[in-house]
Amino acid sequence: MATLPLTKAGSIRLTEELQKLKTVERPAVIQAIAEARAQGDLSENAEYDAARERQGFIEARIKELEGVLSNSQIIEPSTLEAGDKIVFGATVELEDLDSGEHVRYQLVGDAEADIKLNTISISSPVARGLIGKHEGDTIKINVPSGEKEYEILSVEYI
Repeated sequence: MATLPLTKAGSIRLTEELQKLKTVERPAVIQAIAEARAQGDLSENAEYDAARERQGFIEARIKELEGVLSNSQIIEPSTLEAGDKIVFGATVELEDLDSGEHVRYQLVGDAEADIKLNTISISSPVARGLIGKHEGDTIKINVPSGEKEYEILSVEYI
């Protein structure tokens, strides 16, 4: 399997999620299954079915996280010496030239991307359009809603 890039912060976040799944979520769902079994007939037991479904989700997520973490290469963005060139780990402030809206994203690995945290996958259309560019450049990116034009206002490695 190929090495997956992760920021140090992303690695910590995924490790914490894995620990929570193993120490809190897994025991809770095992307890819920035991309680549902104690109610008798399992063929019409919605609580049992829901707990088994939740257990499947938890086990799949544990396996996924263990795979990602075991095949990851941890990259600390603050130690990169890329100047104002955009590479993995960069935190970039952009201005949408159509709306004037400012957005700030960090380019991270696929496993740690979360738009709520303003982290976008290195393989996303926006990130691919930014790689190799510099502060002050204007770029056009094809996104699902059409073509967007951005100006790169700042590039940081924090």
